[in-house]
Amino acid sequence: MTTGTTWTSGMAWSEVEYTAVRELRGPLAVVEGVTGVGWDEFVRITLHSGEQRHGLVLEVNRDLAVVQVLEDTAGMDPAGVRMAFAGTPLRIPVGTGWLGRVCNGRGEPVDGGPPVFGATSAAVGGVPINPARRQPPADPVLTGVGAVDALTTLVRGQKLPVFSVAGLPHLELATQIAAQSTAAGQAFSVVFAGMGLTHADASFVRDALEERSAASELVLLLNTADDPVIERILTPRLALTVAEHLAFDAGRHVLVVMTDMTTYAEALREVSAARGEIPARRAYPGYLYSDLASLYERCGRIDGRPGSVTVVPVLTMPAGDITHPVPDLTGYITEGQIVLSRDVHARGVYPPVDALASLSRLMRFGAGPGRTRDDHLDVAAQLLAALARARQVRELAELVGQAALSRADRRYLELGDAFLYRFMDQRPEETRTLDDTLERGWQVLLTLERSELTMLPDALIDAHEKGAGG
Repeated sequence: MTTGTTWTSGMAWSEVEYTAVRELRGPLAVVEGVTGVGWDEFVRITLHSGEQRHGLVLEVNRDLAVVQVLEDTAGMDPAGVRMAFAGTPLRIPVGTGWLGRVCNGRGEPVDGGPPVFGATSAAVGGVPINPARRQPPADPVLTGVGAVDALTTLVRGQKLPVFSVAGLPHLELATQIAAQSTAAGQAFSVVFAGMGLTHADASFVRDALEERSAASELVLLLNTADDPVIERILTPRLALTVAEHLAFDAGRHVLVVMTDMTTYAEALREVSAARGEIPARRAYPGYLYSDLASLYERCGRIDGRPGSVTVVPVLTMPAGDITHPVPDLTGYITEGQIVLSRDVHARGVYPPVDALASLSRLMRFGAGPGRTRDDHLDVAAQLLAALARARQVRELAELVGQAALSRADRRYLELGDAFLYRFMDQRPEETRTLDDTLERGWQVLLTLERSELTMLPDALIDAHEKGAGG
């Protein structure tokens, strides 16, 4: 028997309905007189008009239950509300039926199609991967974005966030990665979860990912800024639940792109304030770290199971502050970061990646001999070393003037510009192969004297100098 996205189908609802709603507080409803109700239990809420809403149990204290209403409490009259408890957490149907569909943040179709069906269902809360069966990330996910593939290679099973600030093209980069990513010809799917998007941004995402959606390689979940705040908390959990089944049961390599995690954290803060919890840093709840970890740690590979789940969360840093709780805690949980730069963006370069502030701690498991190209890791290391020297030389030139620089130092200044405009810069709709990117890297490096290329084997330099001369 199939289960639909109406949530209520297939659930054994209690025949007992509770009507003693003590108060409505923001997105929360407090009901009293309950018995046998557990944390995270799914709730069916019936209004006096017959309209049905849904909720999840956040807290139980003796005969009181605090329920977060997924569709918000607007228009609800406590005197005319009935609540029935399912006895189980929220479950959704899972399977390949999600591919090619566009849904809101609650998983309800907005593409004009029928509800999504699946032969089985799974709890939205998910379960942790058994550490004894967790396999280390391995092999690359190539995004078609040269700066990412060459310098911060994304590895299957990795969690690699994008740190940005307001006004930078992080949404464009997120959709480009979602549209172009591949797993070396193996079965690959993308789950895109947008949270707190404007309607213009939501339309942009749908248009940019239309081709991948038409190919049944994409699941699109879009929560807009005017949707209920509780939906924003549910959206990434839905995305990861769908992704886990596509990976570990259907055998696909799945990339989950989640943007913007800062709006998710702000929704969490709003619900925490409504519950009257004691705030921690910047008024965020004290459990923000564990909550983010419960999302990020659902990616990975499982021994003996096909597929993988790779996560790219995108977040904006308020006022560009990387010590803000959301990027700070995200950095503790994840394995690197891609940092976008205002300065690079001001120079007209896309994507505006700050290469020296970015890293992929698992890059060696997804790049190099047998995975990408034999010279990949050497070229990446030499490019970053040369870029660091170029930045030092630029600061020196601002103090003493370019006329006082040595010939080698002036070459490094040239390399800094060549790195931005010949290596990193590409069009938002351009899919750049890794071979093309690495060859561009070689062209940039060969502007230096051979004696400066200390991180490259002589045989590789000889081969590329010969090729450049030919």
